[in-house]
Amino acid sequence: MSATQMSFDAMSSKDKNLLSPKKLLLSKWTAVKPSHKRKHFLVSKVILPELPEAAIEFVELEAVFDQHSQIIPWRELKNTEVWLQGWV
Repeated sequence: MSATQMSFDAMSSKDKNLLSPKKLLLSKWTAVKPSHKRKHFLVSKVILPELPEAAIEFVELEAVFDQHSQIIPWRELKNTEVWLQGWV
C-alpha cells in the first residue's frame, strides 16, 4: 500500500467519526442494546441553546417503534458501544 493510500485511508476513517450537531436532524441511529423494543431512532430535534452564540449540546431522539422521545447530549452518539449510525 502506498503512502498516499495510507493517508487517504486514515483521513477517511477520521472523517467518519466527525459529527456536526447542525447536520444531525433526521439522522438515523441504532441502539446497540435496545430497551423496550426501541432499537431504531431518528434525531427529531436539535435543541438550540438559549444564547445564539452558545454551542449546541442536546438533541431529541425519537424511537421509531413507539415514538418515545428522549433528550441526550449529541456527543453521546459518538459512543459506538451505545449507538451505531444508520439503521442496522
